[in-house]
Amino acid sequence: MSILLFLLDTLFFVLVACALARAWMNQQRIHMAVQPGPFVMAVTNWLVQPLRRAMPASMKQSRWDWASLLAAVVLSLVYGVVAVLLLSLASFASPSGAMWATGALLLAVKHLVRTVLQGLMLLLLAYAVLSWVQPHSPVMGTLERLSAPILRPLRRVVPLVGGVDLSVLIAIVLLQVGLMVLG
Repeated sequence: MSILLFLLDTLFFVLVACALARAWMNQQRIHMAVQPGPFVMAVTNWLVQPLRRAMPASMKQSRWDWASLLAAVVLSLVYGVVAVLLLSLASFASPSGAMWATGALLLAVKHLVRTVLQGLMLLLLAYAVLSWVQPHSPVMGTLERLSAPILRPLRRVVPLVGGVDLSVLIAIVLLQVGLMVLG
């Protein structure tokens, strides 16, 4: 059962992370023709496009990509329902409706928050590694624009140490602490 839960968690991590990345890229006004845009679009179009068509015009014209954010929430809720179903089948217990719904909602919220934290950590790790190994890579501009809103507040507080920017390391440590608190 743990293998099945791991596969479910991995699948929904990719789906939710792609929906969140799509929303973040749109919010930062990054053209979707630049990687990871085509990948994110291919993974999420099946859900985001119908949600976008169903949204009111005011939400469609907003700076935020509400359809992608809603897709992330819907996918997290589906994850919570499927995970609770699998866990209840594995324990041969049938919880009450209220307990089942509460468990699914809590798992969905935890999964969404964990995906945000892990996604930001992966973004910052990719940014840090590429800045050391291949700083003139074509994807560095995209990574810089995506990570700048996270790093900007830290860069105001943390000075350069020997010409090295430690704000990425501090952000990764803070995200890791957030994951530990989340459990």
